[in-house]
Amino acid sequence: MAVHVALLRAINVGGTGKLAMADLRALCEEIGFGDVKTYIQSGNVLFRSDLPALDAAARLEAALREKLGKAPGVMIRHARQLHSIAQNSPFPDAKGNFLHVVFLANAAPANALDALVAPDGEEVHVAGHEIYIHFPNGAGQSKLKLPALKTGTARNLNTVRKLAELAKAMEDDKG
Repeated sequence: MAVHVALLRAINVGGTGKLAMADLRALCEEIGFGDVKTYIQSGNVLFRSDLPALDAAARLEAALREKLGKAPGVMIRHARQLHSIAQNSPFPDAKGNFLHVVFLANAAPANALDALVAPDGEEVHVAGHEIYIHFPNGAGQSKLKLPALKTGTARNLNTVRKLAELAKAMEDDKG
């Protein structure tokens, strides 16, 4: 069975989409996923499934819609994808907590950067289904505006690296 890493959008952020990670694990097990693990409280879940990534995402999103009353958005990546995303950062000198990766369900549109407003010197790079953002002063006070980010979910590079490591360990374990 393949190891999937699901990145949920708008879970436990700013008081919306409250979902305990124990409940997320139980939900994933209820819908047939195996060896379920969560990482930190922001909607990261690793699991095994025979389903292709898009089907696993659809199944999880439907279950979340039923539980939460709305679908938060589910992006799935595999260990090799996460490793590649972390290794191929266009901002190699950025600190891991100052570099965010926004995961999108679909490839970013060609004009994704057209409406970019980056008043604090933020740097943005589009790479297929991900958008990298370097926040030189940190993300907390940033006034960055980029409409293409609205449907995605962001994780800092430290989290991406840890998820890649956890997924690789699960793959190596063969469960």
